[in-house]
Amino acid sequence: MALYLVLIQIEVRNTSFNPFTAKLKMYNTFMKKSRFLLIFLVALAIVAMILGLWRPLERRLHPTSNPKSSEAPQVSILISGLEVPWALSFLPDRDLLVTERKGRVLLIDLQSGKPVIKVIAKINEVASVAESGLSGIAVHPHFQQNHWIYLYYTYRRNGRYVNKVVRYELMNNQLTNPKIILDNILAARTHDGGRIKFGPDGYLYITTGDAQVAKAAQNPKSLAGKILRIKDDGSIPADNPFPGSPVYSYGHRNSQGIAWDKAGNLWSTEHGSDAHDEINLIKPGKNYGWPIVRGNEKRSDMESPILQSCEATWAPAGAAIIGEKLYFAGLRGEALYVFNIKTHDLHKYFEGEFGRLRAVVVGPDGLLYVTTSNRDGRGLPRPDEILVINPKKL
Repeated sequence: MALYLVLIQIEVRNTSFNPFTAKLKMYNTFMKKSRFLLIFLVALAIVAMILGLWRPLERRLHPTSNPKSSEAPQVSILISGLEVPWALSFLPDRDLLVTERKGRVLLIDLQSGKPVIKVIAKINEVASVAESGLSGIAVHPHFQQNHWIYLYYTYRRNGRYVNKVVRYELMNNQLTNPKIILDNILAARTHDGGRIKFGPDGYLYITTGDAQVAKAAQNPKSLAGKILRIKDDGSIPADNPFPGSPVYSYGHRNSQGIAWDKAGNLWSTEHGSDAHDEINLIKPGKNYGWPIVRGNEKRSDMESPILQSCEATWAPAGAAIIGEKLYFAGLRGEALYVFNIKTHDLHKYFEGEFGRLRAVVVGPDGLLYVTTSNRDGRGLPRPDEILVINPKKL
């Protein structure tokens, strides 16, 4: 018993309270907790950053099937995995036609809820080099009676590049019976224009680039560097500004977007030379200056742009108008631009979020349908998509 008491006393002495030791233990405990808290906060910040950077991916997980405009989100992905989509055009039954630069024409069936892609043509003679290839598409205003679809594309003839407009019939989900309605449009690896649309007057309007021959834009005998206007069979309207010629306006470097406002005025977007991109109000027979003037330079016999980008660049492409707002896609600008045609205010949306944007059309649901162009050799390669954007939420 005595030995047991001695051992207890020794143990008590060894475990007696030591202020210094206690403080040291408290400090060590605090530092361990602080390190854990710091690691936790850093991890939380990284997770938050990742979620912020990949917010567009969240949208990709929820494709739209044609929502009502009042219910549609600001932006959603209709379809992904396309090969450099260039132009869009809706059929009367609300299905969507898409051109791809390498020569495919797609029909996206939007009737069954989930979009279904059908290949309705592969144009084998398309010369897809640099910026050239299959570009514009237009549906005839009386499609339900004649089934006519129009394409604009580049091909090689006698060792040189040429652009032409060809009319097809869409029968049983195939393009058939091709007929050339306009040919001999100067082409090149770049500056090929390519937008085609039917105007409110029922005529087909065609934008052409200068095909890297700047002086061609000022040559009235050349179809390059112009906006052209023809009948649906390729003949020349009697009221064209230059008798017997499809030329409607000239002096254009590379116009890739055209749209009409509710008053019937024609607007265009045009690529400048590295800068000084333009929004123009097109008037028949007028000269828009390239390559003699650019930007805010003026000449009494030439039209000045309504708006230009100064030393910046948008690389503007497709265009569409809703009310008083002109929506146009930016390739190099990687944004959707909204220009008020009354106040001339300009705003941009989704800058850098989806990459290069090419085509813009208004769907029958009042939403904007926009293509990306991220595999065209210019931007950061990623799968090309068709975006659906609700203009009411911009």
